This record gives sequence, C-alpha cells and structure tokens, in this order.
Amino acid sequence: MTPERPPDLSVEAPGVSEESSVPWPLLLGQRVTNKAEDKGWYPWIVLATTLFGLLTITFTITILAVSIPGIAEDLDTSAATLTWVITGPLLAFAVVGPAVGKLGDRNGHRRIYLIGMAGGAVFAALSALAWSAPALIVFRVLGASIGAATGPASMALINTTFPRERRAQAMGYWTLVMAGGPVLGVVVGGPVVEYLSWRLIFVAQVPIALLGLFVAFILLPDTEREEPAPFDLKGTLLLASAVGGALFGLNRGPEMGWTNPVVIAGFLLAPLLMLLFVKVERSAIDPLLPLRYLQKRNVRLPLAVEFTNNFAYMGGFILTPLLLEQVLGYGETKAGLLSIARPLCFSIAGPLAGYLTVRTGERKAATFGTLAIASSMIGMSLVTLETSDVFIVVALGLSGIGAGATLPAMASSIANAVDDRDLGVIGAAQQMVSQLGAVAGIQILQTIQTSRETTVGEVDAFSNAFLTAAGVALVGTACAIAVKSTPRMGSLREPPTAVEPAVT
Repeated sequence: MTPERPPDLSVEAPGVSEESSVPWPLLLGQRVTNKAEDKGWYPWIVLATTLFGLLTITFTITILAVSIPGIAEDLDTSAATLTWVITGPLLAFAVVGPAVGKLGDRNGHRRIYLIGMAGGAVFAALSALAWSAPALIVFRVLGASIGAATGPASMALINTTFPRERRAQAMGYWTLVMAGGPVLGVVVGGPVVEYLSWRLIFVAQVPIALLGLFVAFILLPDTEREEPAPFDLKGTLLLASAVGGALFGLNRGPEMGWTNPVVIAGFLLAPLLMLLFVKVERSAIDPLLPLRYLQKRNVRLPLAVEFTNNFAYMGGFILTPLLLEQVLGYGETKAGLLSIARPLCFSIAGPLAGYLTVRTGERKAATFGTLAIASSMIGMSLVTLETSDVFIVVALGLSGIGAGATLPAMASSIANAVDDRDLGVIGAAQQMVSQLGAVAGIQILQTIQTSRETTVGEVDAFSNAFLTAAGVALVGTACAIAVKSTPRMGSLREPPTAVEPAVT
C-alpha cells in the first residue's frame, strides 16, 4: 500500500487555465509538495503534518488528570465521578481502535485521519460547553472514539511514506509527540486552568485542531483503497466485546473487589469472546485482523514487549505521585515537577533512539529499553524517607528513556512484518495491546500496593508494587531479545525515498 495521487482536480473549459480550476488550498499544497518532493523532503512533510494533528488531540490528557478536583467543584460533582473523564476515553480508544484502523486500510488513511481530526475539534467545542459531569464524560468518550482514528492513521501514513529501514527513525518522532504532548499540556495549560478556567483548554483546542485539519487536507497523501468487500462487523463486535470485558474487569476490580461476580464475569467473557473472534476471523472474507500475523515472531513478540512495557511504565506513572505525596509528604507542585522527568526523558529519547535504531537494529534498542524500565522500577522500589530528589529524578528518567527507546523499535518491527495494506489495523491492534497493558498495570499495581500496606507497611507496600512492575518489564526484555532486526539497506545519509504527494 503506497501513497497515491488522487485524480486530477483540474477541469478543462474554454478560456479557463488548469491552475484556476483547482481550489486554492489544493493548489498551495501542490506547490509545497512538488518542491518538497524535488528535494526529497516530502516524507518529512507528511511526518510533521500528521504529528501536529496528533499533538492537538493528545495534549489535553495530562491537564485533565491534574484538574479533576477543580472541574468537579465547578460541575458540582465528585472527583471519583470525574475520573471517567480520563478512563472513559482510554477504554473507548482501546475498544474502537481496530475498527477505525481497518476502515483506514479499506477507505484510505488520509480520509480517516481527516475525519478523526474534524471529530476531535467538534467534541472539544462541546466539552468546553459541557453543563454537567455526565455531559463532559459523554463528550470526552465520543471525542476519543472518533479521535482514535488519528492514531493508527498517522502511523500508517508515516510507515507508507518512509522506507522500511527508516521507519524506526520516523516513529521516534511519533513517540516524541505522544510523550511530549502531555508535558506541553501541563506547562502551558496548568496556569490557565489554575488562574482562569478549565474550559479555556478546550476552547483553545478547537482552532488548533482546525488548523491541523486544514494543513492535513492540503498536504497529506492518499493511500490505496481495497476492492469493496463486506466489512467484518461480526469480528469487530466480538473483539470490541472481548477487550471491553477485560478492561471492565481490570477497571472495576479495585473498586468492586476482584471476587465480585460482575468483575469475574468480565474476565470470563473476555477469553470466550476472543475464541469466538478467532473462529470468525478464520472464515471471514476480509478479516478485521489477519491471524497469520500473530504467527510471525516480529509481530507477537513486539506486541508482548509493548504490553509489558506499558504495564510497568503506566503502573509506575500512577504509583509515583502517590508515593511522593503519601510517603515522602511532598506537595502536589513538587510531586508534579519531579514526575515530569519521566515523560520529558521519553520525549527526548524517542527521536534519538529512532536514529540509533537505524544503526543498531530493533532488537538491541528494545532490549536496552526494557532493561532501563526494569532498572527504573527497581530504583523506585528503593525509595525511602531518606532518598534524595536526585535519585528519584534519575530513576524516573530511566523509565522515560526506556520507553522512548523501545516504542519506535517495536512499532517499526511490527510494521515491517506485515503487508502495507494492513498497516492501519495492525497499528491499531498495537495501540490496543498497549492500552490493555497500561490499564492492567495501573489497576494491578495499585491493588498490590493497597493490599500489602496493612501487612508490611506503607513504604514496603510501594516497594512490592514497583518490584512487581520490574519483574513484568524483565519478561519484556526476554521477548525483546528474541525479536529479529530489520535488514539495513542503503546509506544512512541518503534522504528517505520520496513518494507521490497528495495533489497533482
């Protein structure tokens, strides 16, 4: 699946030049892409365009997390209820991701990306106008459901534009935005929320998202579209239900109790529905997720690495502020500043690791990254009342460096192992597995910490949870060692192979 030019937009008519019959935004895009193509820059134009759009969708996540008490007070509700503003969109993304990824493979990733951007802008405006907690939660969940299209679509557009041996380099910048967006949100949006209003975050998001939509419309390439075939609706519903059941059990387990019949039902239904999904996919004309890919080493092992990495990374992400505030007695401001070390190192390490992965291979990069995350978790397990802030920052930074080194390597390994026509759905499956790992890590590690506190004490309870995360990260190391690196071709100094721009 390679980017292709859409049909010529000019209309021949007496006395009318070709240029005058092309809408001016597309004419502008044509001139930019032609010049970029001549210089071999067009893949970087596509990368920058997709990442700008992705940034407009992701930067609000951290702001909402730290603003829940203020939003709850403004909407006259509880902070516990408002946590669904964060967890609801995460669950929605994991459930609908494969479906929107498949739609991109069928109908063109540019189209799906533009729909996701437009939907993100619409629901950001509605979120700014939310009159109650339920309204805000619904708008955020619906916005995440349609905005989920931007994730796999952006990955597919990047991977189809860059040659296989350079995908890790490009995905390094993708991780920069995914990790750096929330940091930017805290730095820029924090004062706005504290001194003005949380609604202004969404008000500002609307024009920025519309700008990203406009730029993407004129610059992004189209991708080949498949021949019409029945959409795998049965497989989509089964996979969504299986993932939803697992996520529901993980999400409600700490609140309702892991032995609650409703929680147990969620966990029991998930594997049963997954077995039905496998059966349906084997006979589907155009399966949602081709099962043959799961038999490939460079698909199943990188997926395992991403699950274990997110388990440790996100589980530690939630535990860290609790440790700093409850055990060390730090205030929210100091705890927040120390915690920024993790995503900051993540955002810096991503692009650097992408370049290094091109030279060293995906296996070495992922092995180093998983070991760094395990070391970070071990470091955090050693934190006591006497631990210095420098030690904490170094430990948290190791976690960010590890995630930044691992994600581009595993993303490119998976992309290089599948057909280009399936890049959308495999990218969505990759993000779904990562989301499952994140939710599992958050809920299970928190449960370990709270359950152990009464028997071993507060400090050791956190230590037990972090050591569990380290053990899971080491399982990821074992998987990373078995990944095969992509063969390197050509000089590293050569620019990426240019492809057809969006408009001719």
